[in-house]
Amino acid sequence: MPRKFDQIADRMNLLDASGIRKVFDLAASMKDPINLSIGQPDFDVPAPIRQEAIDAITRGENKYTLTQGTAALREAIAAKCREEFGWSETDDRGYLVTSGVSGALLLAIQTMVNPGDEVLFADPYFVMYSHLVNIAGGKPVMFDTYDDFRPDLQKLSDSINDKTRMLLLNSPANPTGYVYTEQELRDIADIARKHELLVVSDEIYNLFCYDTPFASIASFYENTLLLRGFSKSYAMTGWRMGWCSGPAAIIEKMTMLQQYTFVCAPSMAQAGAVTALDTDMSAQVAAYKNKRDMVFAALGETFGLVKPGGAFYAFVPAPGGDATAFVTKAIENNVLIIPGNVFSTQDTHFRISYAASDDRLGAGLEILNRIAADF
Repeated sequence: MPRKFDQIADRMNLLDASGIRKVFDLAASMKDPINLSIGQPDFDVPAPIRQEAIDAITRGENKYTLTQGTAALREAIAAKCREEFGWSETDDRGYLVTSGVSGALLLAIQTMVNPGDEVLFADPYFVMYSHLVNIAGGKPVMFDTYDDFRPDLQKLSDSINDKTRMLLLNSPANPTGYVYTEQELRDIADIARKHELLVVSDEIYNLFCYDTPFASIASFYENTLLLRGFSKSYAMTGWRMGWCSGPAAIIEKMTMLQQYTFVCAPSMAQAGAVTALDTDMSAQVAAYKNKRDMVFAALGETFGLVKPGGAFYAFVPAPGGDATAFVTKAIENNVLIIPGNVFSTQDTHFRISYAASDDRLGAGLEILNRIAADF
């Protein structure tokens, strides 16, 4: 008899369909839902960035670039880092242009994590973290930050052992909107230095800070792999553009892996990204601060919401403590939100993305307040 093969690799059993993707699919089947689920800016890519990408296509810049990215973009990124962090051109750091920060995360984890290694990050967390660690054969380890989402340094420290390979930070954070203070980051750096940990700092929302100046652990911890991108800050979600900088030896291996996976980031998008780095987004950030204030004014007292300091999410306590039940009711009322168990070991909160027009956001908040009375 012919041998039967299981056509799906075992590692795929470690994944399940993203709860966010399920809501996206649901939205496609609904008639004009109020979509407060998707983490995608409601503004368009600024015109100068779009035009530069169009011009690059017209110039014939449609072929593969260097795996590590075009020289123009890497130099522009390096110049921004020298300006922000005071790094010199002789620092032992590399730069890699990636297919989004998601691509950078995949490359970093596959490059650094061996089977059995533990990767530490806060709970709640960006949904991709646990899955990427799992498919690398690693073990995700979370330290609890409920209910105010501040990092508990003792819990973090207690979670580290001789198997801990990496500490993943996300500030401003998805899904909570929490922004780490400079002092918190300095304290975390001290812990990481004591244990000789690589810190991977996911700073995709770095422009979206509303109440305090943004701080990066890369400013004062040398063993940091810094990840930033263009999707959220410049609305370039479909362009798949990100970058990372870190110890040259790590970047070299990540570049090698990119050569055999993504090959390179899109060429015309890299041209647009050079322009993006010099584009003023302060008006868009101010508009999103107003949206954040709308959410907190509507839900802060009623729901007990901790005021988010950045990104464009609110992680809201669910009335009755059952997020899935509340989300189900919201969807029945044409409002799409995400249950907290997508981002956490708990299901006590739900995530709102306020990357929506003020009118749609206001209508959605009104409905959430109305249905909360039933719980």
